[in-house]
Amino acid sequence: MTDVARFEAFVREYQHLVFATAVRLLGRAAEAEDVSQTVFLKAFERFDEIGGSPSAPGWLKTVTTHLCLNHLSRYRARWQLFSELNSDDAADASFADSIAAPEAPRTEQDERTSARLDRLESALRALPDHQRVPIALFHFDGLSYDDIATLLGVSLGKVKTDIHRGRLALKRVLDVVD
Repeated sequence: MTDVARFEAFVREYQHLVFATAVRLLGRAAEAEDVSQTVFLKAFERFDEIGGSPSAPGWLKTVTTHLCLNHLSRYRARWQLFSELNSDDAADASFADSIAAPEAPRTEQDERTSARLDRLESALRALPDHQRVPIALFHFDGLSYDDIATLLGVSLGKVKTDIHRGRLALKRVLDVVD
């Protein structure tokens, strides 16, 4: 297999991991796509080191997280909530549908669970960045509160408060719909 083919297989294998991490942290698919491309450019530059390494997923997730945090700190003034971006919602949904794997027929319970997860994901994206980012790092990346505080350069108390308030906001959204 040529190096190009190996790298293409590498991208196909890890594209969902990178994109999912980026979209959870950034809240917008378009920005997540940009960060994902940058991650894979960095991976291409170091492909000889990480291409066959069992630590590649961890490296990709770490690079994605750091690039997202850098992006958030640089472009904070330009952020808008998903609820304000009705035109982007359809584009984000069609993009997500285009990368989704074929699914087996679903039961009614599966449909309810899927709808609830969709509402949760939408509500998570609508949170302000200071709540969404720590929640994503804690629940999806498994970081401790201390690690999140260090990574974000904020106090431990702020991380705890932001996660608590974000969880309350998510609960309100899910309780209203149920």
